[in-house]
Amino acid sequence: MPLPKPPTKRASRLDSDAYATDLSPSKRPPALEARPSAPLATSRAEPAPRAEARAELPAPATSPTGTTTPSSSASPRAEPVEARGGQSPSLALVSPAPSKVPAKKSAPARSKARKPVGDPKLFVLDTNVLMHDPMSLFRFEEHDIYLPMITLEELDGHKKGMTEVARNVRQVSRDLDALATSLKSSTIEEMSKGLPLDQTGHRAAGGKLFFQTTLFETPLPQGLPQGKADNQILGVVQALKQQQPGREVVLVSKDINMRIKARALGLPAEDYRNDKTLDDSDLLYTGVQALPADFWERHGKTMESWQQGGTTFYRISGPLVPTLLVNQLVYLEAPGAAPLYAKVQEITGKTAVLRTLKDYGHQKHSVWGVASRNREQNFALNLLMDPDCDFVTLTGSAGTGKTLMTLAAGLSQVLDERRYSEIIVTRVTVPVGEDIGFLPGTEEEKMGPWMGALDDNLEVLGRGDGAAGEWGRAATNDLVRSKIKIKSLNFMRGRTFLNKYVIIDEAQNLTPKQMKTLITRAGPGTKIVCLGNLAQIDTPYLTEGSSGLTFAVDKFKGWAHSGHVTLARGERSRLADFASEVL
Repeated sequence: MPLPKPPTKRASRLDSDAYATDLSPSKRPPALEARPSAPLATSRAEPAPRAEARAELPAPATSPTGTTTPSSSASPRAEPVEARGGQSPSLALVSPAPSKVPAKKSAPARSKARKPVGDPKLFVLDTNVLMHDPMSLFRFEEHDIYLPMITLEELDGHKKGMTEVARNVRQVSRDLDALATSLKSSTIEEMSKGLPLDQTGHRAAGGKLFFQTTLFETPLPQGLPQGKADNQILGVVQALKQQQPGREVVLVSKDINMRIKARALGLPAEDYRNDKTLDDSDLLYTGVQALPADFWERHGKTMESWQQGGTTFYRISGPLVPTLLVNQLVYLEAPGAAPLYAKVQEITGKTAVLRTLKDYGHQKHSVWGVASRNREQNFALNLLMDPDCDFVTLTGSAGTGKTLMTLAAGLSQVLDERRYSEIIVTRVTVPVGEDIGFLPGTEEEKMGPWMGALDDNLEVLGRGDGAAGEWGRAATNDLVRSKIKIKSLNFMRGRTFLNKYVIIDEAQNLTPKQMKTLITRAGPGTKIVCLGNLAQIDTPYLTEGSSGLTFAVDKFKGWAHSGHVTLARGERSRLADFASEVL
């Protein structure tokens, strides 16, 4: 096919609606002829055919029914070419035949564009999602948010009080008010167009917020009561799905039964997953890594070693360095060779410095009479006794020694080394079973029943000195009690701990927001230790992936002043170890 003559004048810009012209094989104009040898993308040295095609683009004709039909000429499009001679089909640029219609005759009419592949979804939020995360409105990226009127009514009923839920509801109300006031006019027509979610500074939210401005008359099945709030939200989702059949409408709820009912009605429903740090708890950072068996053979030639203050340092380089993190604990146990227990001191470029650890398993190195019984406990004691490690997290099943080691390290550094002034212990007051009701007394007396684990471990630690006699043990217990303060989590807002050793017990029941509140209380010279078992979460709507302890472990990994150890082996008793495995 001969090329058309070069243009004599500047081409006009191609309208974006011309790309939506239907060029299916059944409606393709006969003047178009496929060129199998033409490539998909033309080079920049051939602007003449493209310019002429844009200059001579005609207006598509409109049928009496209002749909737009393509004319005899169209813009260049890539069409599949039939395979010839057993070759695989390819794409070729379809060039329109030269037309006699002038370029400036009329603009193309607006045609009905095809639905793009990445069309934003419409998420209908349940009330419990906003109560759980007040920032959930701005965490759906380019997708749109729809709030039924019954959701606003339920938010209004939970805004009073001093609980965490009431504070979250009030925050949501303030955000909704800020979005509503950003509109030029508060008419129903303006509200129905949607409120841009990025108007209040949240640039990551590219969608819009829609309120329910009309009453839907979509009936639910007869088995569902019409007056219940959850069923009214299901009715709104069903009505939106019927009104917008070409768009995906999804219900987002933290209520499992709500999602089950939605799926039973054929409505898509999802859990709110933006609050989860990890999708699977098995991906959680353990803080411990085993070195390969050929570590000395592969790194011995380029390794540098030196001793300083009774500690040996190794500088290594190679493919192992990118897999390491600062303050990560590594070990190498090979039969017939001395074991290596070290901590990653620093990582500079392609080299890493390993620092050997102190052996707290020997009785002469015991901490307040407590010696480590396994490898992970030795790692934990090294982190707890390190003055440069300001934040330590210990996770593990029941009986692994988390509280005992933490308390022993705290008493040693408070009473013996005078590194900290006192120990502060706190925890979340979430009962396992039914609540026993009001507790009389002062703050510490109210927290007394929740600190049974502290009393048990203090009894073990105070039993060590048998030569002191009854009076000596009583005096020691009084001294230890005077250095330990039990505080409630409810009164931590605004406080600053100076030179304190803070223990947060049962940290798996904390939300990420509560964990942030506690960690930011640390002042100069303060060390915070978080203890918890992710398999024993008692707080509603919290899972292993959304717990504040998981949040802290994941965010602090690799920081030069934090450390984490997952304790795997129980040391409480053979009965407790067997029960944790089989029950």
